[in-house]
Amino acid sequence: MDVSLPISGMTCAACAGRIEKVLGRLDGVSAEVNLATETARVSVADGQTVPAVIAAIRKAGYDIKPARTQLMLEGMTCAACAARIEKVLNRLPGVTATVNFATETALIEQPAGLNATDVLIQAVRKAGYDAHEIKPDAAQTAPHQGATVWQWLAPTLLTAPLLWEMLAMTAGWHALMVPRGWQMLLATLVQAGFGWRFYRSAWHTVKGGGANMDVLVALGTTVAWLFSSVVVVQGHADLPVYFEASAVVITLVCLGKWLEARAKHKASQAMGELMQLQPRDARVERGGMVLEVPVDQLEAGEIVIVRHGDAIPVDGEVISGQAEVDESMLTGESIPVPKSAGAQVFAATRNHDGMLRIRATGVGQQTQLAEIVRLVAAAQGSKAPIQRLADQIAAVFVPVVLLMALGTFLLTWWLAGFTPAMLNAVAVLVIACPCALGLATPSAVMVGVGRGAHLGLLFRNAAALEHAAHLDTLVLDKTGTLTEGKPGVRAVRVLAAGMNETTLLQWAASLEAGSEHPLARALLDEAVQRKLPLLDITGFAVTAGQGVTGTLPDGTTLRVGRMDWVGESDATLPPVRQDETMVGIGRDQQLLGVIALADTVRPTSRAAVAALQAQGIDVIMLTGDNQSTAQWVAQVTGIKTVHAGVLPAGKAELIRSLGASGKHVAMVGDGVNDAPALALAEVSFAMGAGSNVAIEAADVTLMRNDLMAVAQAVALARATLRKIRQNLFFAFIYNTLGIPLAMFGLLNPAIAGAAMALSSVSVVTNALMLRRWQPPRSSQPSRNLDHANRNTQH
Repeated sequence: MDVSLPISGMTCAACAGRIEKVLGRLDGVSAEVNLATETARVSVADGQTVPAVIAAIRKAGYDIKPARTQLMLEGMTCAACAARIEKVLNRLPGVTATVNFATETALIEQPAGLNATDVLIQAVRKAGYDAHEIKPDAAQTAPHQGATVWQWLAPTLLTAPLLWEMLAMTAGWHALMVPRGWQMLLATLVQAGFGWRFYRSAWHTVKGGGANMDVLVALGTTVAWLFSSVVVVQGHADLPVYFEASAVVITLVCLGKWLEARAKHKASQAMGELMQLQPRDARVERGGMVLEVPVDQLEAGEIVIVRHGDAIPVDGEVISGQAEVDESMLTGESIPVPKSAGAQVFAATRNHDGMLRIRATGVGQQTQLAEIVRLVAAAQGSKAPIQRLADQIAAVFVPVVLLMALGTFLLTWWLAGFTPAMLNAVAVLVIACPCALGLATPSAVMVGVGRGAHLGLLFRNAAALEHAAHLDTLVLDKTGTLTEGKPGVRAVRVLAAGMNETTLLQWAASLEAGSEHPLARALLDEAVQRKLPLLDITGFAVTAGQGVTGTLPDGTTLRVGRMDWVGESDATLPPVRQDETMVGIGRDQQLLGVIALADTVRPTSRAAVAALQAQGIDVIMLTGDNQSTAQWVAQVTGIKTVHAGVLPAGKAELIRSLGASGKHVAMVGDGVNDAPALALAEVSFAMGAGSNVAIEAADVTLMRNDLMAVAQAVALARATLRKIRQNLFFAFIYNTLGIPLAMFGLLNPAIAGAAMALSSVSVVTNALMLRRWQPPRSSQPSRNLDHANRNTQH
C-alpha cells in the first residue's frame, strides 16, 4: 500500500535525503521525499509497517504533522460497544482513538493523510455500528438518541395486560386472568416489534466479533418468550408461562434508554447553551446605510453597531461609543466591564448600557466563543485516567456474564429443575448491564467541564480535570498573577517650594508621552485618570538608562527619570519601600519632586491564597524579581514559601524537584516566560481573558485575571472527581449485588429489568447535580491589603 505522510522539520535537501535513507533501511519500504511539498510518499508491504515508518521518521529528528478527526457514532447501547469500536479503530495503522459512550463520539488522532475518513467510518461499520464525520466548523450539538415517547409508551400499553396478569395471579384473582393465547400475542408483538432493535444490534455486534448489552437482553428475553410460546403451542396447561417477564424487560429497557437519552442530553447541554448566546442577526454599516444581516454573512473588517441591550455578534475593537458590557458568559463574573474606543469586545457578551461601533476582527468560527465551544467539546469527549479500570471491565463484562448465566442455568437445572434454571439465567442476563459502568465517568466529566465553561474555567481535557483534583502544591508567578502585572502611581511627593502634586504629575506625564517605557505608561494612565491635559513638549530626547528630557511651552526644560540624574534637593527624600520604583522630576539640576510607582497586588489575591490553603494546597511564590519585593508581596498575600531571583531554567528545576519528591504540582504563569516550568508541572494554569489568551497552551485556562479562579477550578475538579467516584461505586455495587441475587433466584426477571433500566439513569442523574455546583467566591478586599496598595505614607 502507498501512503503520503506530511513531514515537519525539514529545512533543506539534505533533510529529505536523510529521511529517504532512513526509510530505505526498513524491510519492505520504499520512499520518495519531496522537500517542496514537505511530504513523503511511502510504499509499504502492509498497513502494519506504517507505525514503524512513523517511528523511524521521528527517530531521525523529524515529525509527522498530526490530524484529528471526530466521528459521531450511532448504534452504541453500552460501554462494551464503546470498547469494541475503540479497539477496532486502534487496529488501523497509526491511529489513536478514544471513544466516549456518553457523548457518542470518537476522537481519532493520526498522521495527516494516513487514513481517509471513509476508511475510519468503514471500520466502525464493519464492527456493527455506524458513524459520520463531525466537521470542525460545524455547530456542536448535544448528543441525543432520537428516542420518542412512543418508543416506550407503545410497548407499555401492550405490556400492561401482562403485568396485570402477573399482579392478579400474585393476589389470587384467578377470575381476572388473561387467556394464554392473548398473552402470547401481546408478548410476541413486543418481542418482535419493539425488541427488534436488540436483535439487530446484537447480530451486528456478534458478527463484528464482539458482544454488548443487546446480546444479553435479546438472549434473556428470547429464552423467556420462547419457553412460554412452546408451552402454549403444545398445550401444557400444567406448566407456567413467563410472557410478562420478556415483555416487561423489553418495555423497561426501552423506557430506561429514553430516560438515559434525555439525561445525557441534559448533561451535554453546555455547548448548545453557549452557542445560543450568540445572536443570529447583526446591524452592519454597508454603503452608508445600517443593514440588519445574518451573523453568518458578516466579514472581518466590517463595522457593526451594537445598541443598548443587544448581544455583541462578533469579536472586535470598539472604534467609537461607550458602554457597560456583561462578559459573564466569558469570564464567569457578572459585574459589567466598561468599554470605550480601543477596547476589545467578544461575541455573545451583552451590551448593558450605551451604544458601540465595533470593527469586527473575528466572525463565525473565528470568535473566542467558537474556540471555547471547540475546547469544551474536545474536553467532554476525552477520557479521564480513572476510567481505565471501567474500560477494562467493560471489555470483558458481557462474555463473563454469558458464562455466569450458563453456569447458573446448568447448576440450577441440576438442583431445582428446568423452570427455575431458566428464570435464574434470564435474571442474570437481564440485570447485568455495563451501561452504568460506561456512563459513570464521562457523564460527570461532561457536566463538570460544561459547568466550568459557564464559569470561565476551561479544562483542556478530562485528564487535566482529574489531575487538578489531586493537587497539593501550587507554584505561582508574582507579576501578573498575584499582582496586576503593570506599575501604577502610588504617591507623588513635592520637594520644592511653589510646586504641587498636580503640576508635577502633569509635567512628568507630558514628557513621558513620547516614551514607550512601562513606567511612562503608568504616568500617562494616572494623568488620564485625574483628567490632566498633556502639554506640548519640544526638544524631546531619551538618555538610555537615565530618563527623558523635554521643554515645556513656557521654555522650561525638564528631566524625568532616575533621581540622581534628574537633580539634587535640600529636602529630605522620602523612604523607598521594598516594592517601589522612584521617578524624579527636575529643573536646572534641582529635584522638584518624586513619584513612587509600584505593581499593585490584586484585590482578591489574599483571599484566593487563603482559599487554596484551606483546600490543603501548599502555595509557593516563584519569581525572577528581587527578594525584598517578593517578600513584601508574600507578606501581603499570606504566602509562606518564596523563591525570588529565579531564572526560567531555575523555575523549571524547582518544578522538577517538587514533582520528584512525590508532590502533585501545578504552575500558574503567563505561558511565555514560564513555559519550561509550565511544561514540567502536572497541571498548568494560564490566567487572562480575551483574544490574547492562548487557550490551547495550558491544561486549564482561566478566562479572567483573578487568582480566585484557580481556587474555583480546583474546587470544581474535586467536586467532579467525587461524582465520578460515587458513580463508579454505584455501578460496581449494583452489579456486585444484583448478579449474585439473580444467580440464587432471589430476583424476578421483571424486577431485574427495572433495576437494569434505572441504573444508568441514576448514574447520569447523579452527575447532573454538578450543574448546581457553586464556586467559592472571593471576599471583599481586606482593609490591610487596600492600605498596602494605596498607602502614601512612607
